[in-house]
Amino acid sequence: MQVPALAAAAKDQGGPGGAGISKYVAPRALWWFRWGAVVTWLSGAAYLARAGLFVPAFTLQPAGINIGIGAWLGTIMLFNVWVLIWPNQKKVLGLVEATADEIAKARRVAFLASRTNTVLSIPMLMSMVGFGHGGFFL
Repeated sequence: MQVPALAAAAKDQGGPGGAGISKYVAPRALWWFRWGAVVTWLSGAAYLARAGLFVPAFTLQPAGINIGIGAWLGTIMLFNVWVLIWPNQKKVLGLVEATADEIAKARRVAFLASRTNTVLSIPMLMSMVGFGHGGFFL
């Protein structure tokens, strides 16, 4: 969403330009994105704990392998959001100082981590839905 929006803002003659998005919109959107990932992971972990599946899921025991794969994919996605996407987006958005080379690298890392999360979301959802419907793996 951010890349096309910034491109459109930059082309808008007489408009606010990309600075409005970079300074005001993107940081707020990324705040919700980051904390939404935390709430999603915590609610999933709470569900697993309540069902007595936290340890079987995260150790990929037969009783929890289907949902465990989804839980691990969700954990990787949470890691990507907090460790790869957000620190690099701060450089891209100018919230922290960075050289042009650091910004270019940060843009690439954030892009790849974001795309990885998009790709991982499909098997994660399949694993979690599959758990309640007879499973996919066993």
